[in-house]
Amino acid sequence: MGGGVLGPDYILGPEDVLVIDVFNLPEMRQVVRIENDGSISVKLLGRVKAAGFTSTELEKHLAKEWGKTYLQDPQVTVFVREPHAQPVSVVGSVEQPGLYQLTGHRTLIDMLAVAGGLSKKASGSAGRIIYVTRRGGFHDLKPVEGMEQLAPDQVQIDLKKLFYSNNTALNLEIRSFDTISVSKADIVYVVGAVKKPGGFELESRETVTALQALAMAEGFLGSPSKSHTRIIRRLSDGSVTEIPVDLGKVIKGKAEDPVLTANDILMIPDSTQKAIAKRSAEAAIGTISGLLIYGRGL
Repeated sequence: MGGGVLGPDYILGPEDVLVIDVFNLPEMRQVVRIENDGSISVKLLGRVKAAGFTSTELEKHLAKEWGKTYLQDPQVTVFVREPHAQPVSVVGSVEQPGLYQLTGHRTLIDMLAVAGGLSKKASGSAGRIIYVTRRGGFHDLKPVEGMEQLAPDQVQIDLKKLFYSNNTALNLEIRSFDTISVSKADIVYVVGAVKKPGGFELESRETVTALQALAMAEGFLGSPSKSHTRIIRRLSDGSVTEIPVDLGKVIKGKAEDPVLTANDILMIPDSTQKAIAKRSAEAAIGTISGLLIYGRGL
């Protein structure tokens, strides 16, 4: 479990494990867990409220209570052995996804850093969007450019603007139980008579053209049937449609270079395999399955 060193403003809460010491009185040392009602059981005092205090505030509170009757000017220390009260989930395209504890005031960028930063994996780099979901919702939020409120409890933030714009309002202050999800880069697929068939990440782009996708696949291989090229696209209702493309005309500038969006397949059949041209969608999906990349998208 991540979290790092707790700051002085860490607020104690249920499930936190504390070590309480009194200077020169080793018999007063005890390890306690804050109960769900926010209290702890303390020697000589019984049940004492702990949730809602910082460690320093709890030290002063215990010293005051013990000092009333039992101890003379006690020097109390409270150490958080196991913080559990303020979890934040960081998931998606980050280096170390997981559950982290808020250790004080932390912003969105702070928490991404705690999770190791954006993913550097070749097959899972970060996309364009980051989502923050908040228990209880966002109250009095004023969306700015680069931010959109999708639901009462969720906002999306443009990742590029978060890091490179001067608008600090995008760098939200994170609260306990928030979930931060970094999207993965969208993918387009190129299969058939190309040198490097496979899936290609769009990274910061929303779309690519057919010629750009062809370049990603390092160009033609063998005897491509350019006039029988197809874009295979799955629609929102789950059905599959085919868009015919004459790449020969596109290359010569005699036809518009069509746009591919996330999860599209550019299928370029080999002219020696005429049957493929008649069943492009089936062939394309089968090819991607064989490459073990079909599960990432369509």
